[in-house]
Amino acid sequence: MHPHLVDSPPRPPGHRSATRAAAVLAALSALLLALVAAGWRPLMEFDKDVADAAHRRAVAEPAVTRAARILSDWAWDPWTMRLLCAVVVVLLAVRYADRWTAVWLAGVCALGSLLQQGLKAAVDRPRPVWPDPVDTAHFAAYPSGHAMTATVVCGLLLWLLRRRGTTPARWRTALAAGVVSVVGVGLTRVWLGVHWPSDVVGGWLLGATVVAAAVAVHRRAHPSRAAGRVSPGTPPPATTA
Repeated sequence: MHPHLVDSPPRPPGHRSATRAAAVLAALSALLLALVAAGWRPLMEFDKDVADAAHRRAVAEPAVTRAARILSDWAWDPWTMRLLCAVVVVLLAVRYADRWTAVWLAGVCALGSLLQQGLKAAVDRPRPVWPDPVDTAHFAAYPSGHAMTATVVCGLLLWLLRRRGTTPARWRTALAAGVVSVVGVGLTRVWLGVHWPSDVVGGWLLGATVVAAAVAVHRRAHPSRAAGRVSPGTPPPATTA
């Protein structure tokens, strides 16, 4: 029996859409970075107002704050996300024999971390300071490492899952878990008083930029695989004798 081979286009339509998305997200990221670095007053005042309100609630509701610390410091911690990414890298390389994608995934996550740390050092934005803090964090504030790492890891893993194909129920579950993780970790960082809101938005934008650029690279390097993506719940193609 021989598999039925189908010619794939040299450059799938998704390549261009991913490239355009990366360009738009990069422009928005650069704009927000410029506003933060310049200390644009309306943004600084908005950050302070939201952070002050969140901190008052965090002090007044210790049970919610404890839950936020568990989620932020353990479930959605950057090292937890990196460990999840490492597990998928091993699965891609060993179980699915897709070593190129495994190296791609590991490399993108590593580059995302380097970008995050480089921007923190370059911007060197102070974190919020409180007389009665409910949590602590180190290093500079912008961008939020928790928000950016969660966006990169969840975004890449969701794209890989959809590319390989799965059942509708599993896809909806994974999508919900990814969205809750990315949004939730950003909200907890503001609630715990360790980030300004624009730090979190910056992390989300930069993370989404990395994901879109990485997808564009993958689709360009492996157009046949990208074009052969199946939608969730779609059975694999049949073979002919």
